[in-house]
Amino acid sequence: MVTSFGESHGPKVGVVIDGCPAGLELRVDEIQQELKRRQPSSELFSTERRESDLVEISSGLFNDRTTGAPISLSVSNLDAQSEPYEERRHTPRPGQADLVARLKYGGHEDYRGGGRFSARITVGFVAAGAVAKKLISTIGMTAYAHTVEIAGIRARKIPRDEEEKASRGNVLSCADADAAQKMIHAIAETKRQEDSVGGIIESVATGVPVGLGEPVFDNLDGDLSKAFFAIPSVKGVEVGAGFESTRMKGSDYNDQLRVRKGIIESPTNNSGGIIGGISNGQPVVCRIAFRPPSSIGIPQTTVNLETMKEQTLSIKGRFDACVVPRAVPIVEAMTAIVLADCSLRAGLIPPVLKTA
Repeated sequence: MVTSFGESHGPKVGVVIDGCPAGLELRVDEIQQELKRRQPSSELFSTERRESDLVEISSGLFNDRTTGAPISLSVSNLDAQSEPYEERRHTPRPGQADLVARLKYGGHEDYRGGGRFSARITVGFVAAGAVAKKLISTIGMTAYAHTVEIAGIRARKIPRDEEEKASRGNVLSCADADAAQKMIHAIAETKRQEDSVGGIIESVATGVPVGLGEPVFDNLDGDLSKAFFAIPSVKGVEVGAGFESTRMKGSDYNDQLRVRKGIIESPTNNSGGIIGGISNGQPVVCRIAFRPPSSIGIPQTTVNLETMKEQTLSIKGRFDACVVPRAVPIVEAMTAIVLADCSLRAGLIPPVLKTA
C-alpha cells in the first residue's frame, strides 16, 4: 500500500510504503536514478522550476535491505516561488483544480502551485515505483513506458524487443527518433505561442504471470486504470486494442490460441495481456492520454471570486508546455506499483525474501 503526502509548495512531498517484504536489496541511488528521470530537462519546453529531489529515507531500510517496516521516502521543496499564486488567489485558473478545491475545502486548501493537486506530488509516486520495480524484478517482471504521440504526431511502431532501448535515445522517451524530433519542434513552437499540448504514453509490462487480478471489483485493468488516473492531467486509459477494438470485428479482435512446443500462446495481443480482469501471461499493454497543461500565457476568461465578476487572466510563471516527457517514469512507476501489489496479494512474493 502506498500513501502519498505533501503539497507543491509545502516543506516536503513523499510517500509511505506499507507491506513491502523484508530482505529486498535496495540502494538509495536506485531511487535517485528514477527521480532524476522525472526532473525537468534543459529543453525549451520544460518548466524552469529546478528541484534537486534528493530522496530522504526515514524508515524501512537498513544495510541496503528493506526491513519489513513501512518505508518512508520524501524530498524537500527548495525552489518554490509562491508570490504569483498569492496575487491570483481569488481568480481560479481555467482547467485547473483551483475552483473545485476551494469549494470542497472551504478556502482552507493550500492553493500555492496547485497544492495537493499539483504534479509535484508525483515525485513520491516515482520513488515508490523504484521500490516496486525492484520488487517485481525478483519474480521476472519488468515495466517500462514510452511516448507514442504528442500534439497529434504519432510514433511509428517499433519491434517490442527494441522498443525500450530505442525510447531511451531522446528526451521525449520516444522510440521513433524521427517522430521525436517533430514532437520537440511542435512543443517548442507551442510554448513560443504561450500555449500547451497533450499526448499519449504507452506502458508495457513483461514477464507478467497468469492470474494477477481479483474479479470483479479488483480486476487488473481496473486497478491499473485507477492508478493511472491518480496522475494529474490523465484523461483517458485504454488496454490493448482499446478504443480501436470498437472498429474491429470479433474475428479480427480475438487473440486466437495455438500450441507451440507444448505451450499455449497467441500470435496477437489485442487484449493487452488482460482477459476477464486477469493477466493471461502476455505483455500487459496500456495507453494513457494526457491533456494539455492548463497553465498557459494566452488570456483566458475566469471569475474573480471576491467580486463575482468575469475577468481576463493571463498566467505567468514556470510551467511545462507538455507534461508527457516527464510523465513517462510516473506511468512506469504506477504500473510497477499495481503489479507489485497484485503479486503480493497472489502470494507470488514471500514476506521475507531470500538473500544471496
